[in-house]
Amino acid sequence: MTDIKKVLKAKKGNHKAFQELMEDEKIKLYKIAYLYMKNEDDALEVFQETVYKAFISIKNLKDERYFSTWLTRILINTAFDLLKKKKRVIPMEREVLESKANSYLPHEEDSDLLQAITELDEKYKTVLILRFYKDYTVKQIADLLDYPEGTVKTNIHRGINLLREKIKEDCVNE
Repeated sequence: MTDIKKVLKAKKGNHKAFQELMEDEKIKLYKIAYLYMKNEDDALEVFQETVYKAFISIKNLKDERYFSTWLTRILINTAFDLLKKKKRVIPMEREVLESKANSYLPHEEDSDLLQAITELDEKYKTVLILRFYKDYTVKQIADLLDYPEGTVKTNIHRGINLLREKIKEDCVNE
């Protein structure tokens, strides 16, 4: 939960408060950036650009309670912009992805899940990351992405089913 007092201070121009807010959010933001960008350099670029954009526009934040949501939205948009700009997909070998991701995941078995998530379409990947990695509610995701709640629920359900199929295939193939 974001400290509303810190957000208010940051909105008034307190650089230390902004830095503390970024310190609280940096690991979550980097994880999301890495899931989108699939490599460390691009994830760091997205993270840095997000911090810069947030710093410049924090005065425009309308509701302090949604600082984390606002920041995540900036990150997702920045990731999409960079992906469009580069117009490339970086294929990664499973071992490379696992070695990079293991330090950010609490359990070893999550690396298979991470691999499966990165292979999903953007609409499923986004809702699953927000729901299960950021613990957002369906309503929060709907507000963040400007989707109807029903669409978010459908995308979560379909994304989970796709993950189940993908993980089942991997288990059978191994």
